[in-house]
Amino acid sequence: QVQLVESGGGLVQPGGSLRLSCVASGSLSGRASMGWYRQLPGKKRDLVATIDSSGMSTYVDSLMGRFTISRDNAKNTIYLQMNSLKPEDTAVYYCYYREIRGTYWGQGTQVTVAP
Repeated sequence: QVQLVESGGGLVQPGGSLRLSCVASGSLSGRASMGWYRQLPGKKRDLVATIDSSGMSTYVDSLMGRFTISRDNAKNTIYLQMNSLKPEDTAVYYCYYREIRGTYWGQGTQVTVAP
């Protein structure tokens, strides 16, 4: 089993920044990919960014340039730096961990962008 704990969400004004963290623990694989999804109110969960075990990252085109994903393998942690936040970025952000045994999810962290 793998456990994921996200943190760093909160209320921020438009144009502000937040950094989300996700710590993985348990029976971890050295080849897992990790990343972030988000779920806007009333919408399905959508991919935000991914990062593999080597550090290669991918992004949804619409978020590239504002969001940056990174990974610290020594700490089993990934981060999502979010800059120039907009009200439409308001969502619950979920971390995932994916390897051969399956995909594990965190509980989500709320990000609210409002004046």
